[in-house]
Amino acid sequence: MEHASGRVPGPILREPGHTVGPMKKVALVFVLAVFVPSLVLAWLAVRSLRDQQFVLERQQSLLYQGVADSVAREAANLIAEHQREFARQVEALLANDKPIDVANSFDDRIREHWLLADVGFVVSLEGQVYSPLLFERGRPQARQFRLENDRFLCSRESVQVYWNSPKGPINLSPADDKKSETDEGSSAQSPTANSPAFSSAVGKYSKEQKVARNVEPQQTQQTVDKQAYSKVAPSEAEFRQLVGDSTEGTVARFLQNKLNLMFWYRSPRDPQLVFGALINLPRLTESLQNLVKGDAESLRGEICVALLDDNARPVAALPWKNQGNWKRPFVATEIGEALPHWESAVYLLNPAKLSRSAAALKLTLGLLIALLVLAIGVGGWLIVLDLKRQLTLARQKTDFVSNVSHELKTPLTSIRMFSELLADGRVTDKEKQRSYFNIITAETARLTRLINNVLDFSRLERSEKKYNITKCDLLYAVRETVGTYRPHLEAGGFKLECDLPASPLFVNGDRDALAQIVVNLLSNAEKYSGERKEARVEVRQQSQPLAHIEVRVLDRGLGVPKGCEEKIFEQFYRAHDSLSSGIQGSGLGLTLARQIARAHGGDVTYEPRQGGGSCFVLRLPASPNSTANERE
Repeated sequence: MEHASGRVPGPILREPGHTVGPMKKVALVFVLAVFVPSLVLAWLAVRSLRDQQFVLERQQSLLYQGVADSVAREAANLIAEHQREFARQVEALLANDKPIDVANSFDDRIREHWLLADVGFVVSLEGQVYSPLLFERGRPQARQFRLENDRFLCSRESVQVYWNSPKGPINLSPADDKKSETDEGSSAQSPTANSPAFSSAVGKYSKEQKVARNVEPQQTQQTVDKQAYSKVAPSEAEFRQLVGDSTEGTVARFLQNKLNLMFWYRSPRDPQLVFGALINLPRLTESLQNLVKGDAESLRGEICVALLDDNARPVAALPWKNQGNWKRPFVATEIGEALPHWESAVYLLNPAKLSRSAAALKLTLGLLIALLVLAIGVGGWLIVLDLKRQLTLARQKTDFVSNVSHELKTPLTSIRMFSELLADGRVTDKEKQRSYFNIITAETARLTRLINNVLDFSRLERSEKKYNITKCDLLYAVRETVGTYRPHLEAGGFKLECDLPASPLFVNGDRDALAQIVVNLLSNAEKYSGERKEARVEVRQQSQPLAHIEVRVLDRGLGVPKGCEEKIFEQFYRAHDSLSSGIQGSGLGLTLARQIARAHGGDVTYEPRQGGGSCFVLRLPASPNSTANERE
């Protein structure tokens, strides 16, 4: 049953094959253009999941390699800062005395003013050693230093050294014999943290003399099945060759498997003198320990950052762990020529965590891929459903045009026929003339309602419908509308009953729009009355749940089939074809009635009537003092 919007006994779609063909084409296009490519992409994504562990390990390797590089770089920078501090200490001593006077007592003076100095020495470019004295009392360290380094400092002997200076490398020949394995320190795979000149020197000698590293970073072993070589290589040279025309630098050499690190500096006050110091390694190590603490803070709980000496033993580590094999770090980086074969190394505190993270990532991505494929499938299904609805709506619009054309043609034909009869004077009977005039009036009113419905629907669709909201007496509007429509119904053989209260009932609304709702509901009852041509209008004021006024239009007609209670309010919905069923209407009456009611804060609903028929209820919010004895 459709009541003004096409209320009929049951949904019977005319010519369903009209939509089956297009739906098959749409489904085929969707499968070929959307679903199949989505499955291909999902398959490729699943294949890529197998590489996720490698990708995750690579990402963590780069992250932790950055930590090791940072520690090595900061260590090299700290040593460079100590070297500059040594130069400042030398200049401070030379500012008050002559260079030759400072040279004779340099060992005592530099140790007094600079704690990192273990032995201070001064040597001229001609090979004369001014300090320390070979037989100085109470200084066995100085005597030992002279015995081990005299020939090298006086440029009478070439030795294996690791050196660096701001001027860059000089033309040195590499040593023929390699350093023993116990003398070799461990270095990292990644680039060393040193100056550009130093890097170029390292590159030259490492090509000619490869030195095996004492550590084997795990990431290196996974990618290259070869022995890891250090990028810091020794050179054999005399001290004068190392100095050249530079003003400062570092020299490191191994004596009895022990690293000796020396700073040297040439003052512009006397460029012929080279001031130097043998560095106290334990004190230098103390200053390097803070670097490890600073870099490990951000990744606490994941990694252990350690500083390894030339024998791959930790001199600092945070957090400390009982590492069984310090020579197998996850990643490592060489510090440089200032501390040859020293390493900044990173160890995983929980190696299995990486595999678990990779498995969790694979599971997450797998679920995400499945979810996306499911979303594509569900989305496609919803698109197909919407397209089906749109095709049905398009067919309903086509039927609507046919219905409106028929609804316009039928009354126009009657109006024209009776008008011509009356105009030609062929009807002389007064009763017939009055009957023909009534028919013309009724058909004109029918046309007016139809055109008003179409125009109002068009305005509502474009959101252009405007209402003149005022405080009005709904009871008066209903009584007036029923009174206007009663002659038409009674002329059609209808019995119309009214149950209206005596007091006015006020609402805030547009009186004409509310009257149109009542007209549409009465027209609905007329169209679908069936054989029992009865209609009843009731108006009641209700207080629960909120104060509102109900207008009920009841009939004993065909009723609404189960499941179609809400569909009858859809635009163009007509379960029966109006042309074949003989039921007039455009399929917009109930749609307009509900839209107008909701625009006023109310609603129009359907209820089955006890004993058969339908009951349509208009509910509107009551205005304050709605029962006051006043009328607009």
